[in-house]
Amino acid sequence: MKENVLDVLMYLFEHYMDDDTDSEPDRQDLESRLQEAGFPSSEVDRALGWLDRLVSEEPVAARAGSEAAQRVYTFDEQNRLDLEARGFLVFLEQNGLLTGGTRELVIDRVMELDAEEIDLDQLKWVVLMVLFNQPDDSIAYSRLEEVVMAESTPPLAEYLH
Repeated sequence: MKENVLDVLMYLFEHYMDDDTDSEPDRQDLESRLQEAGFPSSEVDRALGWLDRLVSEEPVAARAGSEAAQRVYTFDEQNRLDLEARGFLVFLEQNGLLTGGTRELVIDRVMELDAEEIDLDQLKWVVLMVLFNQPDDSIAYSRLEEVVMAESTPPLAEYLH
C-alpha cells in the first residue's frame, strides 16, 4: 500500500492533534511513532514539513478581501481540486466557516500536497487542519469536525444552525 503525505497528516490529526494531554510529542517521537505505524520515512518527513509550514503561518485576518470578490482558480488548482471540491470551498465561505484568507490558506496547503487530485473527503481534512491552526476559528473548526468525523456525512447545512 502506497502511503502519501495526506495519509500521514490524516493519521497524525486523528491520533495526536486533538489529544487532551498537556505535552506535545517532539518531532523525533512523532517520526518514530509514524514509522512504527507503517509510514515510510520519506513521507513522514514531508508530512511533518508540511505541518511545520502550516503552523508557522501567521493567523489569517478575520476579513481578508471583499465578500463580493469571486475566486478564479488557476489551471493547476482546477486540476487538483475538482468542481465538487471548489464548490465545497465556496459553500464553506458563504456559510461563514471559511474567510477569504482561510480559503486561500487551504488552497495553498492543498497545492503543496503531492496528490494529483484531492477528493472531497481529503479536502475536508485539509480544511480541518487549517482551521485547527487558526485561533479565531474554533467554532468553524468544531462544526466542520462534526461533519468530517461522522460515519456518513449528512448535508453540511444541518450543522450550520
